[in-house]
Amino acid sequence: MISNELLVSKIYSIRGQKVMLDNDLAELYSVETKRLKEAVRRNISRFPIDFMFEISKHEFESLRSQIATSNKSRGGTRYLPFAFTEQGVAMPACPVGRLSTVLKSETAIQMNIQIIRVFTKMREMLSAHKDILQQMEKIEKRITGHDEDIETIFQYLKKLLNPTQSPRQRIGFKRSNEE
Repeated sequence: MISNELLVSKIYSIRGQKVMLDNDLAELYSVETKRLKEAVRRNISRFPIDFMFEISKHEFESLRSQIATSNKSRGGTRYLPFAFTEQGVAMPACPVGRLSTVLKSETAIQMNIQIIRVFTKMREMLSAHKDILQQMEKIEKRITGHDEDIETIFQYLKKLLNPTQSPRQRIGFKRSNEE
């Protein structure tokens, strides 16, 4: 078993969803990524788009720096990885969706249970802090308009402190030598 912190580090946010990549799942299940992908392709009807999707080239390039994947010219990943959502990771755990060659090992089954628990804990934490996030958004919306108001106040204060008026004309009688 591995630590939950390590599992969390293997969960990425792609297309607004929390996902795990096929190579990370293969490593956790102690199988080759190639075999995991073969098993998924053989059972592709059990993995709709909300369970699993292939990430785009652009998404992969932006993730490359985060996951420290080498370039394909140096023997790294040659194919775009599959991204499995929580439902996609859970799918192999249920008897109907079992990936025949991948998840028969006890290690894979235990790892799958731990992954689901981590996903569940993350979801619980997000929902627990949802109220706080909503309050912060309300405060942010209120404060956003204040920036312009504060800027206007400072402009008026500057004018009061540093009057830039031209010299006023004298009022009253003028002597002949004054202009």
